[in-house]
Amino acid sequence: MNIYAQKLRWKWYLAAGGAAIVLVSLFYTKYLADQLVERERTQVLQFAEAMRQLGRPEQNCDMTLHARIITENNTIPVIVLDETRRIEMYRNIADADSLSLSEVQRILTRMIEEGADTIRVSVPPDIDKLVVYSHSRLLSLLRLYPFLQFFLIAAFIAFGYLGFSAARRAEENLVWLGMAKETAHQLGTPITAILGWIEALRVSNEGNPVTLEMLNELQNDVTRLELIADRFSKIGSQPELHPVNLYEQLAACRDYMQRRAPRKVTFDFPDPAACEPLIVNINPPLFDWVMENLLRNAIDAMEGGAGIISVAVRKEAHAVCIDVSDTGKGIPARKFQLIFKPGYSTKTRGWGLGLSLSKRIIERYHGGKIFVKSSEIGKGTTFTIRLPLLPKLQA
Repeated sequence: MNIYAQKLRWKWYLAAGGAAIVLVSLFYTKYLADQLVERERTQVLQFAEAMRQLGRPEQNCDMTLHARIITENNTIPVIVLDETRRIEMYRNIADADSLSLSEVQRILTRMIEEGADTIRVSVPPDIDKLVVYSHSRLLSLLRLYPFLQFFLIAAFIAFGYLGFSAARRAEENLVWLGMAKETAHQLGTPITAILGWIEALRVSNEGNPVTLEMLNELQNDVTRLELIADRFSKIGSQPELHPVNLYEQLAACRDYMQRRAPRKVTFDFPDPAACEPLIVNINPPLFDWVMENLLRNAIDAMEGGAGIISVAVRKEAHAVCIDVSDTGKGIPARKFQLIFKPGYSTKTRGWGLGLSLSKRIIERYHGGKIFVKSSEIGKGTTFTIRLPLLPKLQA
């Protein structure tokens, strides 16, 4: 199973779970808010009824309860208007003791504009009063709670994701370093032994030109193994960068890959003799490794058919860009980032480490960038390597 497809599915599952939590919270909070709205309306109705009863002085009964209903309303903002719609009394308005009548009028206007509810009260003898009230602070906070909850959940997930990503990257770096050092160590011993056997065979076959030619080719292959071991040893530590003529380095990569590519594949690279030297700071063995990965992928993308692999170099303000293009099968746009992930491969026999290693070499060791510049299915792909220019060449 593709681990990145599985990872994407888990992301969707987590997103769906988070959305479900937020939706349930919203519906439950709305239910609580509706219950609180009804409760506050009931309280205001009791407030209005208490005002009506207190307005009947001829009634011979104890009005203590009605007075308490009015005075103990300490949460719901209320403004009472008389029959001429002038402000008669108000409660639970911010800093009510220090407010002037004009300031209370402005608060009333704002409450009405914000959709405040009203209740008409008929107080004997035939006095029509109006009670204007808005929701309590508790209800306002309750309606904001789902958004606060959503923000906190999102912040928790974001910080958790960043933390786990940082830990995963640190673990990945340790795995890279361990794998590289162990590979270089494991290759070193047999290479040294093979070199010794080659020298022994060369001494014992000095008069045999056919055998000596075979030993020379074997020597070339062992030299190649030494280069691979050297590359892995540099992956395991911070490599040294050296000023190199980029055109000459690209030509060396072309010569190496052209001998190993099908004859139907054409290589179109800049000619170092025809170009002004362009000096960049690179580690040649590691840079060659990146180019070989790109060129090998380009050859594979042509699936054994004819095609062209071209390289173009262009300078920007503070960087030099190397565009590696092929006329292969192309890459879907949704996979532009995925192909650089460790373990991702479209080949049945691939390990999915080539482009991941290339990204690490260019970005971590050379301070540059590598990315898919463009691709079209059935027409080809262009990768871009962006390397910083040396300070003296940026002028």
